[in-house]
Amino acid sequence: MKRSSALAVFAVLVLAALPAVAAEPVIYAGIDPWVTVPEGTSVDFRHQPLPKGFFCKSSPAFTGAIWFRGVPLASDNPQLARYDTIVERLDDAVFDRRGVARTRFQVKALQLEGISTFKNRCGEYYVQVTLDGVQPVTTMRIIRENDEGGRFVLPVRINTKVIFTRVDDLDEKLEFSYPVTFRPSPYHRWTYSDRLPDAKRLTRATVDTNWDTRPDTSVPGTSNFAPGEGGATRFQTQLKHGGHHTVQQ
Repeated sequence: MKRSSALAVFAVLVLAALPAVAAEPVIYAGIDPWVTVPEGTSVDFRHQPLPKGFFCKSSPAFTGAIWFRGVPLASDNPQLARYDTIVERLDDAVFDRRGVARTRFQVKALQLEGISTFKNRCGEYYVQVTLDGVQPVTTMRIIRENDEGGRFVLPVRINTKVIFTRVDDLDEKLEFSYPVTFRPSPYHRWTYSDRLPDAKRLTRATVDTNWDTRPDTSVPGTSNFAPGEGGATRFQTQLKHGGHHTVQQ
């Protein structure tokens, strides 16, 4: 065998003997910030209508749909300047022998506004949706399918309020508490963030969680978890009682 051929064979054998880059056994706690997609975000009031007389004595119950877009959150971190929704994985999630990890999950910030004003016989209103008080904590299940990532299953519950502000009198506001449950999907994908060539870690920040334009709550940065796969980072979640919230990064 020629010397060059022998060296080539030796090199192949050495490379084959090297261990592959192992996937981390932990998904670390952190946030995932999102931008709401207007054409895929709506609230359907058929199953939880605005009651008769909500706007004025003559207003009927409202059972229609309202379409929303995101409003960027106020924060002290310019990296978050374009995001309107922040969720947090509260714990480090360690994979078991089956490749399954669990972490607590909570929505930390949300700011949506109606794509257009809402009009009825009582007047014309701006519409906003934001968080309402203490937020529920659910359990996120993360399944590792290979060294690149896998899928996750996540039931989401949010306490929100819908705010109607009269266009001709900004001091007149009507609020409607609207608890939301999103149906979990078994098809949502995730990737280790270090597998993405353009991935950038976001650092710790303080964000506005009650829409008064003043950052009030500290949240961690992102971690080694990246929602999506192959550059696709758009997700649509379905509300249990009608409507959708579509987000992307």
